[in-house]
Amino acid sequence: MTTRSQDPARQITVTLSLVVCIVGSMIGVGVFGGTPIAQAAGGALAADSTLLAPATPAFSIWSVIYAGLVAYTVWQWLPSQRANTRQRSLGWVVALSMVLNAAWILSVQAGWLFISVLVILALLVTLVAAFLRYSQTRASSWIEAVVVDGTLGLYLGWTSVAVCANIAAALKASGFSGFGFRPEIWSVAVLVVVAVVGIALAIKGHGRLALAAAIAWGLVWITVGRSVDAPESFPTAIAAAVAAAVVLGAAITVRARTALAGVSARR
Repeated sequence: MTTRSQDPARQITVTLSLVVCIVGSMIGVGVFGGTPIAQAAGGALAADSTLLAPATPAFSIWSVIYAGLVAYTVWQWLPSQRANTRQRSLGWVVALSMVLNAAWILSVQAGWLFISVLVILALLVTLVAAFLRYSQTRASSWIEAVVVDGTLGLYLGWTSVAVCANIAAALKASGFSGFGFRPEIWSVAVLVVVAVVGIALAIKGHGRLALAAAIAWGLVWITVGRSVDAPESFPTAIAAAVAAAVVLGAAITVRARTALAGVSARR
């Protein structure tokens, strides 16, 4: 089968995966008889469940991500995109990410927290793979930059924070005691790792702002959650705020340097 003959199959697969993703999200908010994620699995993923749980408003970013995935699906159906090299590289990976998204919701609904950790880790790996692919080339227009790069950047950025909250929830539900260390030591250590990962992604992605903004969004809402909601934790709140500033600062700095390098090269 030639690459050209695979194009319709890829487009159809992306579309069907979007349908699966949207149905999964509807179940995740309580439609179709599902239990809202915050209440599923005994409330393990509620905003007040662990030190790394973002405050409830943070999850509104999903509305933007889902809207972006719908736009991406429409975009990849355009005649100009059918045989586009970028879409050929990304389509199957994005489709897999949407199926994994739905699988994560269903695993949480079933109360399978450790399965949900495995699924969200697979989702993270899939989105990193997509990031490495679209970072190799520049978008051909500002519309593509928003619909493709922007959507996938938000998706990866938010998942990078969500995976930490998911793992923390699963460990707490299993009775993990932290090997005798205070919870704040673990939460601050994880936030340091998130900041380092955010810096690495900024460098690799040439300062992609949507990605950094989504990571910072999640971190800021962890700051809010640990400042005003139980369990309160001043060290965690400060660490999350600093991590958010570092990730955003790294992306802006890398982007500015890339732009200046481009100007210098044209002289």
